[in-house]
Amino acid sequence: MNRKLNCFLLLLLTALPVISVSGAARPNILFIMTDDQGYWDMGVAGNPHIDTPHLDQLAADGTQFTRYYAAPVCAPTRAGIMTGRYYLRTGLYNTRFGGDSMGRDEKTVAQFLKEAGYRTGLFGKWHLGKYSGYQPQQRGFDEFFGHYHGHIERYEFPDQVFHNGKPVEARGYVTDLFTDAAIDFIEAAKASGDAPFFCSLMYNAPHSPWLLETSHYGQPEGDKLLNKYLKRGLPIREARIYALIERIDENIGRLLGRLQEWGLDRDTVVVFTSDNGGVSKFWKGGMAGGKAGTYEGGVRSPCFVRWTGTVPAGGKVSGQISHVDWLPTFCELAGRKLPADLVLDGQSLAPLMKAGKGAAHHPYVYHTWDRYFPNPDRRWGISDQRWKLLAQFGKSARPSPNGWRLFDLENDPGEKKNLAKKHPEIVKRLRAEFVRWFEDVTDGVTYAPVRIPVGDPSENPVEIEPSWANWEGEHIHYTFHGYDWDTIDGWKAPGEKATWRLDVLTPGRYTVRLSYGCRPLDAGGKLRLSSGNSQLHHVVKATTTAEQFGVFEVGEMDLEKGEIELTADVVSAPGKELMRLNGISLTHVPK
Repeated sequence: MNRKLNCFLLLLLTALPVISVSGAARPNILFIMTDDQGYWDMGVAGNPHIDTPHLDQLAADGTQFTRYYAAPVCAPTRAGIMTGRYYLRTGLYNTRFGGDSMGRDEKTVAQFLKEAGYRTGLFGKWHLGKYSGYQPQQRGFDEFFGHYHGHIERYEFPDQVFHNGKPVEARGYVTDLFTDAAIDFIEAAKASGDAPFFCSLMYNAPHSPWLLETSHYGQPEGDKLLNKYLKRGLPIREARIYALIERIDENIGRLLGRLQEWGLDRDTVVVFTSDNGGVSKFWKGGMAGGKAGTYEGGVRSPCFVRWTGTVPAGGKVSGQISHVDWLPTFCELAGRKLPADLVLDGQSLAPLMKAGKGAAHHPYVYHTWDRYFPNPDRRWGISDQRWKLLAQFGKSARPSPNGWRLFDLENDPGEKKNLAKKHPEIVKRLRAEFVRWFEDVTDGVTYAPVRIPVGDPSENPVEIEPSWANWEGEHIHYTFHGYDWDTIDGWKAPGEKATWRLDVLTPGRYTVRLSYGCRPLDAGGKLRLSSGNSQLHHVVKATTTAEQFGVFEVGEMDLEKGEIELTADVVSAPGKELMRLNGISLTHVPK
């Protein structure tokens, strides 16, 4: 080989993002996450009431992380998993109202792995953005089949699901469907034989509405499973949750069986976890709190990793770890060197995984969430390896240090004895560290619903949801009913209005359609739509009832390029309310 060619190859190799890894190089990665499953919702956690044989076996075959922390609710955890950064850095701050979109500048683990040559797929719940530019197939995933919202209303024959940005419908039960999609993706990756895969299987269960099969053909099987838990003495709500988890367990067993059948066990890292604390209450193993809170029951989630031949079976890691650790972990396993200037909160778990033990990882893990705006006082927590300081104040309560609670997790894992007065120096240290961290992760970040992109050729028309609006008026009201059925209602006084923040990518003329319901006795009111100098007026028509939505074409209006506002306001309303506005559709009209 001549010297010039040798130098060229050396330069080429040093420019590549993939680096060598020890052990089984570049393993496949199967990341499985459930929705609202508590730490205690498995047999392996000591729960004597639930049947989860496949999850129990998966835990036994791998290493358990007994102090694994998620965020208190789902979208923040998902942002942390995708970016390796606490969610407040990403601009995401809510689970709805438009605050559940991860910043466009964030780079995801799927993007890093795709650059390293991985095939990438996500099946199930996304919940990090629904509009163009924020969707999974635009954030590093080759394949996406699932839903954008925090939950869906139909578990069988689901109709709130998408495939690579396009709305679709599907036949069957949703847990089976997402598992089928993951199996098909893995089988296709295996058949190609030219790249490892990263498969993210994000079940939407056991999140409410806690539905088993409801179809003509499926209901008998769903009822059979439900009756099993009712006979064990569980209340109906808890029986539904346990049955949903057992259905997940069955599907995970089916998926792992296929991996074994295909001979992929030793080549695949399998991770199982949940996205936040649990919602079931029948048996909690002595843990305090639940989803949305900062007690252990709200932020501690099940977590175990199996990598046959590399991760020790039966291992246990007691050091506290976080959901933000997955991106650096997977990138290390994939040999993907991360940019030196990337601000990460996570640390790779690979050494702990391969050792199957470890008493320390993060010196501190941070917990916070407030639905309407991030703040360091109302609902927060911080833990070191032994101590945990937290506070939870309701809407009507005024935050005060008198409500802070300090627990010795080493001797009081159930968080029953408040030791704040006994150890003021520990309280001071932990609170100071939490405030330092909060100021760091929120520095320079604006928290507001993202501007809705309008005029992207890949999404025409664009559907504008009520929950993304700012509304003003004495009577106007927003009703949450499962995202796609939300409404702005009650408005009737002239001037009461709702305003949306848009980012018009393609200026020009747009056809405007409204989805709304209106009682016959309330029909005849007038609504004005305006943006800049462009206005439309619409006389509200009747539907059979206010809860039945019709779609009505209003006309065409001109939208200017860039960041604008779209306002809907009441001109007149002769009845109890103008309408129950369910959505606005904007379709770009080509010249």
